[in-house]
Amino acid sequence: MRSHAQRNYDRVIAAASAVFAESGPDASLNEIARRAEVGPGTLYRHFPTRQDLQAAVLKERITALARRGEELSSATDSVAALVEWLRALLVHAKSDRGLGAAILTSAAHSQIDCHTIIRETAVELVERAQRDGAVRADVSIDDLIHLIAGIGLAAGHASDPGQPDRLLDLALTGLTTVPGTIAIDGTGSGEDSVPVPAGHAHRRRT
Repeated sequence: MRSHAQRNYDRVIAAASAVFAESGPDASLNEIARRAEVGPGTLYRHFPTRQDLQAAVLKERITALARRGEELSSATDSVAALVEWLRALLVHAKSDRGLGAAILTSAAHSQIDCHTIIRETAVELVERAQRDGAVRADVSIDDLIHLIAGIGLAAGHASDPGQPDRLLDLALTGLTTVPGTIAIDGTGSGEDSVPVPAGHAHRRRT
């Protein structure tokens, strides 16, 4: 695409991602065009159907997750890298709002295999942390992904916006070989540390 067309394409994707996260995959396409600052005709030239736009948004999100996982795979602290990626996965799950399910039932599903991409990224990060002896050897990749997806789904019904992150923190305590060694920010913090609310210093067991 020419630079102008590419810019409009990127604007539509960004706007659609935000609007779908707020209102679900059946959100107003006119609202998406308005936020992207393009006319409806421009939107439809790039995405002839709603399903085409949904698939493009989902592909962008999944590609970003995979790209972030690849970047984190070379981080020094394998546990911190895994936790940072799981938090990014939770952000994706919270913003899905049924988008993945909508694509699954449409012809656009063939454009991207979301589960395979997410699973392959998770495998690399989890197995690296397991090789370092920091994550339990019996952690199931599929269980972990379903757990994050479940927390993300629960976020849509939670009256407390901080609940999903707290649920993730609880889940993270079960990953490590030594319980309590993952701090809230994902860093290894020693055998005598326990997770604490964000913004607070680590406290010692008494």
